[in-house]
Amino acid sequence: MLWRLSTLLLGSGVLVLGVGLLFSVLGLRAGVANFSSVTLGLVTAAYFAGFVAGTFACPVLISKVGHIRAFAAMASLASTMPILHAFWIDPWFWGLLRLVTGMCMVGLYITIESWLNALAPNALRGRLFAVYMTINFVAMALGQWLLLVGDRLGFVPFALVSVLFSFALLPITMTKVAEPAVVEAPRFSLRKLYDASPMGMAAAFASGLITGAFYGMTAVFGKSVGFTDAGIATFMATAILGGAALQWPVGHYSDSHDRRLVLLWVCILGAGVTGMAFVLANVSVDSLLPLSLLLGGLIFSIYGLGVAHVNDVIDSSRLVEFTGGLLLIHGVGAAIGPVLAGAVMDVAGPASLMLFYAAVMATLAAYAFKRIHAAAPVPAELKGDFVAVGAGSQVVLQMDPRAPAEDEAEPSGGASQGSGGR
Repeated sequence: MLWRLSTLLLGSGVLVLGVGLLFSVLGLRAGVANFSSVTLGLVTAAYFAGFVAGTFACPVLISKVGHIRAFAAMASLASTMPILHAFWIDPWFWGLLRLVTGMCMVGLYITIESWLNALAPNALRGRLFAVYMTINFVAMALGQWLLLVGDRLGFVPFALVSVLFSFALLPITMTKVAEPAVVEAPRFSLRKLYDASPMGMAAAFASGLITGAFYGMTAVFGKSVGFTDAGIATFMATAILGGAALQWPVGHYSDSHDRRLVLLWVCILGAGVTGMAFVLANVSVDSLLPLSLLLGGLIFSIYGLGVAHVNDVIDSSRLVEFTGGLLLIHGVGAAIGPVLAGAVMDVAGPASLMLFYAAVMATLAAYAFKRIHAAAPVPAELKGDFVAVGAGSQVVLQMDPRAPAEDEAEPSGGASQGSGGR
């Protein structure tokens, strides 16, 4: 079993490695092709729109043809998309390719995560979830440095992404994995989620705005302020690794404090750091590199804190349902974020990407301040432990150690534990 789990995790890591590289490559090539920032934002938004659409469409496909056939079809499409980007550099064509890529990727994640869930016993679920999240963060960071391989402005990076997608399939397809249970399209009520935790919804949406803009627009920002390609790769990779490393201390600190207050200070510090980054981008670009560790640690902590807060105020039997709603909201934010950030960058210059981050976090901080005074904090005895999370498919939520095992799950009941809408 451990061998089969390790091969699935390896395949997932190589897949994310290619995803990370493709984000940076498209940002650089769009700059060379003189795409406006809004245009690049729309191209990036298409990926996240495809991801959201695939969340609903892919389970239907899987239920009709099975995991294996669906996986083969989506894998074939996904490995073809990067090559097609190099054939015709056109924003409308790229947007279509990114839309299809987003749908394929969520389908692949759903399939891989379904197999992981089928293999993992309850005793290993929490550790497997942590390993899976860590691999995804590290692979996304390493993907940025692959930007330095070969002719960065030619065909090579697109071919490399295609090769990585194809290689990712080898350890997965060579593993004997039983067909898991049929995946259902997520069902949730955004109204009930809002009633239970407006703060959690706001955090998920704001996190989506920021991370969508980060992955889609940072390469353009880096090039405009004077980073070399190596500098861009290092800046993005350091921020992603900072997000992986700092989620734990920030999250565990929130276990013993009002998470809304912790989120408030994360946003205040984040707004300050990104404001400082805007200033330094026009003074000393090298000083941005050490700052990126703190920047990433703060912006990537927002979503995890939001999920943890929602977990505190709902019945544990409904964790998968409610966090599935947060994933959708995060995805919608990620589709909107690059477009808004691109508009700001076109008006105020590429360095204003940092001001966009600052504005989003300052707004979320103001809302957190309002919610703190509108509702009492969650009692300590009702709080669960923080778990570092990323925005994947809804299937991975079943591995979250805070979610009850299937044989322990309670029937769906009230939306919250008397939260009063925290």
